[in-house]
Amino acid sequence: MPKVAKRIDGLRAQVDKDKAYSLAEAISLVKQCATAKFDETVELHMKTGLDGRHADQQLRGSVILPNGIGKDVRVLVFAEGEAATSAQNAGADIVGSDDLIRRVQGGFLEFDVAIAQRELMGKVGGLGRVLGPRGLMPNPRNNTVVGAEDIARSVNEAKSGRVDFRIDRTNVLHVILGKASFTEEQLMGNLRAMVDEIQRNRPSGAKGDLIRTASLTSTMGPGVRLDLVEIKGAASAVNNN
Repeated sequence: MPKVAKRIDGLRAQVDKDKAYSLAEAISLVKQCATAKFDETVELHMKTGLDGRHADQQLRGSVILPNGIGKDVRVLVFAEGEAATSAQNAGADIVGSDDLIRRVQGGFLEFDVAIAQRELMGKVGGLGRVLGPRGLMPNPRNNTVVGAEDIARSVNEAKSGRVDFRIDRTNVLHVILGKASFTEEQLMGNLRAMVDEIQRNRPSGAKGDLIRTASLTSTMGPGVRLDLVEIKGAASAVNNN
C-alpha cells in the first residue's frame, strides 16, 4: 500500500490544481499520468448548472465517438423472429426474448449495452429495477428501443463505440472518452464530439451556463481541470470541420 500511495502522490504533484488546462495540455497530461499496468480508461467529468429534479432540466443522450472507446462492447438484444436474426447477423453477443428476460431477472448482467425491439418493451419494462440503476435499461432516447427494421443499425452503433450520457443525482456527467493508449489526436476527436453532443442536448429549462466545471482523468490518475472557454468552443470546432 505505501508504494501505491507514493505513486499516486507523485502523479498528483504533476498537476496544478489551480490551473485550467487547455484541451491539448490536459490530454497530454492525462496520458502522462496513466502509469498503471493496464490500459487505463480516459474519462470526462462535467458539473452542470442543471437541476435534474425538474423534467425540463434533464440532460441525456448518446453519441458515436469517431475513434471508438477502445474496448469490445458486449451487446444484449431483446428481440424475436426476424428482428432476432437481424441482431445476430449484426454481431449482437446475446439475443433472446422471454427466456432472456427471465435470465436477466435472475441476475445475468454480463453485458455493456441492452437493446430492445419496440414490440417487446411491454415485457422488458419489468426489468427496470434491475437494469435502471446500472444504466442498462433500453430507452428510445438513446436509440436502444427500436423497431425491428432498425435493430441491426442499433447493434452496429453500439459495437462502434456509442456512449450514452445523463446527469446523475448531483447533476454531474461522467462519460468515457477512450483509452490512455489512444493517440492525443484520437482523444481530442472524441472529446470534441462528446462536448458537441452534450451542447446539442441542452435542456429547454437550462438557465445560464450549461457546463460549470469540467475535468479529464484516467482510471488511476489525478483529475485535470479544463479551460471552460475552450470547452465551450469545442462544439463550434466540430461544426466547422
